[in-house]
Amino acid sequence: MAAPNQDPGPQTNLVEYTVSELAFALRRTVEDAYGLVRLRGEISGYRGPHSSGHCYFTLKDEKACIEAVVWRSTFQRLKFKPEEGLEVVAKGRVTTYPDRSKYQIVIDEIEPAGIGALMALLEQRKKMLAAEGLFDEARKKPLPFLPRIIGVVTSPTGAVIRDILHRLEDRFPSHVLVWPVRVQGETCAAEVAGAISGFNTVVPPAPLPRPDLIIVARGGGSLEDLWGFNEEIVVRAVAASAIPLISAVGHETDWTLLDLVADYRAPTPTAAAERAVPVRSELLISVRTFGVRGAGTLRRMLEARRSRFLATVRGLPRRESILALPRRRLDAASHKLLSALRANTVAHRSGLDRAGPRLRPHLVARAVTKSREQLIRFDREKARALHTALDRASRRLDGQAKLLSTLGYHNVLARGFTLVRAADGTMLRRASEVKPGTALDIEFADGHVPAHADPRGPKAEAPSKERRTRPDEKQGSLL
Repeated sequence: MAAPNQDPGPQTNLVEYTVSELAFALRRTVEDAYGLVRLRGEISGYRGPHSSGHCYFTLKDEKACIEAVVWRSTFQRLKFKPEEGLEVVAKGRVTTYPDRSKYQIVIDEIEPAGIGALMALLEQRKKMLAAEGLFDEARKKPLPFLPRIIGVVTSPTGAVIRDILHRLEDRFPSHVLVWPVRVQGETCAAEVAGAISGFNTVVPPAPLPRPDLIIVARGGGSLEDLWGFNEEIVVRAVAASAIPLISAVGHETDWTLLDLVADYRAPTPTAAAERAVPVRSELLISVRTFGVRGAGTLRRMLEARRSRFLATVRGLPRRESILALPRRRLDAASHKLLSALRANTVAHRSGLDRAGPRLRPHLVARAVTKSREQLIRFDREKARALHTALDRASRRLDGQAKLLSTLGYHNVLARGFTLVRAADGTMLRRASEVKPGTALDIEFADGHVPAHADPRGPKAEAPSKERRTRPDEKQGSLL
């Protein structure tokens, strides 16, 4: 008997979807309805780019939030990078993420939500960099008085470079190197930082001379226009610069983080050129003035020295007064000289006449012969005494040599003994002086042998009942 048909249940006209079909259908619906939107909110949960280069965070307001993603290719060309807590206006496409049943916005462009957000970001960045000491006055370098070469980082087509060159030409013509950069836009910060670093990497004998001073200049503009000079990469490039740098960005009322880190802040590009070099005509006037003053000072010094010299001369006695007394003494002595010579000659002649009769040739010959005999006798006695002393010293030396040969340790080594020394040459007399592993030098009668003590240490020998006497113990120890 056939089984009855089963009840198929209540009939319905609802379409049956799979989960994937429904998820992708919702995605198409959302993308069609909100293909491109501008969304205002506060960035939350931003931790920087992911390892893949993509950025994930949340945009929120006081009542709701939405997940946001910035793809790597988009992040690289963003003018403003995301910052935690920054209120922004994001432009992008709303879509869903089927794997998590979430909807999100894929951001193509992002910008701060008004001047207030930019100022908040600027203050936050200023506090962070100030905490690192980048704005301290102590780290700023003095500007050179007269730079030979000036590097200018600015746009090559604007009025700023013309103003700087014109002002330098008026004051003191100098050699100027212009590093062209964009002073506004997405690549402004990277180009300015690269120019500053590039000038610092120039070292002789490079074809490009190294500047003695750098000027970073730009005309006035809004906060957004000057934002490239507030980027962290520019501030750090200026802080790392070994070349002194003048900031001349904007008008006098404008300020950027570049102004705080620069070694000198000029209110305008023209003022930067004026601060960079002195006025050549004023220098020439100063040099001439110093020359005239120096010549006058030298002339007055010479006149003062001449006056002092003349006063000193007037105080000295005259030459005739100084030489009068010695001249008189010389005249008196010259008058007495002739009579004194005559008297001296007469006296010596009288003495010779008195001694002449007593002189005989045989007396002189006898005295000479006697002196010669005494000298010969003295020489013979001296020679005999020298030979006696040499013989006595030779016999004493021979005796000492024999005694040394008898008592020296080499004879002991020849009888079969050895001499043990440490590595430093110290003679070792006891086994307790030898440490395990010590380097030793053992001397035999015919040479030396290096050795090392047993690392395990000396072994104690059992005392023998009968002490054996060596044949040579009765001789004692010569060492």
